[in-house]
Amino acid sequence: MSSLRPAVFLDRDGVLNIEAGYIHLLEDLNLVPGAAQAVRRLNDRGLFCCLVSNQSGPSRDYYPRSHVEALHDRLCRLLRDEAGAKLDALYYCPDLSPPEGGTVVEFTRWTTWRKPNTGMLVAAAWEHGLDISRSFMVGDKATDVDLAHNAGCTGILVQTGYGDRVLRGEYQHETQPDYIADDLPMAADWILQQGGDR
Repeated sequence: MSSLRPAVFLDRDGVLNIEAGYIHLLEDLNLVPGAAQAVRRLNDRGLFCCLVSNQSGPSRDYYPRSHVEALHDRLCRLLRDEAGAKLDALYYCPDLSPPEGGTVVEFTRWTTWRKPNTGMLVAAAWEHGLDISRSFMVGDKATDVDLAHNAGCTGILVQTGYGDRVLRGEYQHETQPDYIADDLPMAADWILQQGGDR
């Protein structure tokens, strides 16, 4: 019996917090309704909850890396205050390649961490003993579902954030999610129905 455990990997913008573009003011980060309670249900069933997010603001010179960290501090505080929920680990990619718009030398590079590449999931699995093949990735973009399939886990597309545009073919390409949910609470319900905590 494997000692590795399944995880729920969660995109940030449009999944946990309301999509608001590049968030320059901390107070503009606010939770999607029901998201904190959904994370708490996953916590209570013993699922490892892990943020995985592309955050190219530092590479685009919109704000420093410390601002991304401050946004994540606020996110974790809101989850805790609203439902006693917690993220077990947070991974994000501040890097961007030059053709994609990276300008700040420190963060301008090609990287295996930028979704849909699998670097963040591989790092999380290695550092926390996770079984990617039994895990779930919840996101609102085609890149999130592509990441799931590239890594070999189940890809769930939520309709908050950009998710509705993905299905209409207006945003990115013809990615086929394994499950489509209205929002994170619906996704969490489905994950738990799959026996994701076993």
